Amino acid sequence: MRTLSSATNPFARIYWIPAAALLIASCSGTSFNMSSLTGPAAAPPAYNADQLVGRYGLAAYQRDEDRTRTEAEARSQCRQPYEIAKGPGGGVVMHLADQSQPQELQLKGLAGGKTFIGPEGEAGGDQDREVVSFDGRILVLRWVSTEIAARYGTAVYVRCDGTPQAKKKSTAKKTSSTKAPSKAAPKAQQKGPVFMAPPQEDDDVPPPTNN
Repeated sequence: MRTLSSATNPFARIYWIPAAALLIASCSGTSFNMSSLTGPAAAPPAYNADQLVGRYGLAAYQRDEDRTRTEAEARSQCRQPYEIAKGPGGGVVMHLADQSQPQELQLKGLAGGKTFIGPEGEAGGDQDREVVSFDGRILVLRWVSTEIAARYGTAVYVRCDGTPQAKKKSTAKKTSSTKAPSKAAPKAQQKGPVFMAPPQEDDDVPPPTNN
């Protein structure tokens, strides 16, 4: 009885072609790049928590052409700033989407210089925000999730702290005003809008006239 072999069975020849190709590739030193299947590798973030800590005016935009206007709007929000604090674990304390309480988030990086802010886990998760840009004064964050991004937009944080020189000048001004208070100080402490005139003194009221 004759047995089937690769010479007589065409299907056997077909099955052997991929195996032979893999064998030739291994002999020639060719290897497969598994990183192309798993995505970019993890890398150190481009920024650290100390660089981001501070008080910011916050606003958001949906269209890129509105970014300049949004920066001006965020700057005006410094009257009620959003504070980014440093967490005990070395991250930053911020809010996640749809969360009323802030929590510590981590700065995570990917190969190529991308930095993300989000909870523990791989960089680029649905709860992460990508750092679009940060120049030390303006921080722009974009949600990775398209569903969250559609609701919240791209966030613009404009630092409210000012330069160290401005802080020193402000401190010196406060010190001088404390040491030498002016006589008009009690009027400055009055309640109500500053554009309101002070009440009229009794001596200034003209005496009644007799008809």
